[in-house]
Amino acid sequence: MKIILDCNIWISLLIGHQAQLVRQILTDVRFDVYACDELLEEIHDVCSREKIRTRVTDEEMDDFFRIIYAFSHMAKIEQKAQSEIRDPKDLYLLSLAESIEADSIITGDADLLDLKQHKQTQMIKLADFRKLFDN
Repeated sequence: MKIILDCNIWISLLIGHQAQLVRQILTDVRFDVYACDELLEEIHDVCSREKIRTRVTDEEMDDFFRIIYAFSHMAKIEQKAQSEIRDPKDLYLLSLAESIEADSIITGDADLLDLKQHKQTQMIKLADFRKLFDN
């Protein structure tokens, strides 16, 4: 199953929210996690904010990015997706999903979740994704 973890899910891992579930996803052989340069740029931007920098050390930040690179397949966005998404800055995630034919984008972002689906890709909350482990 091809999945994309939105920036907010990665940041949750960094600050310890739902970290165990995210680690399960990253290490479960049923899931291939994908990222792209645009996602990494957003993660870098969020991590540079004072709110995050005061919560984690430089060493923790380095380890965090090593985890992202170690457990993600890097992909290129082939073309810009067409969508009526409320927040156009999230369009790159839909473009990535189209490029890799992702099954799911795991997110806490209401703008993405309200779409429910984009082409073949379902938008799903992290808590709801947990149900896949029960099957």
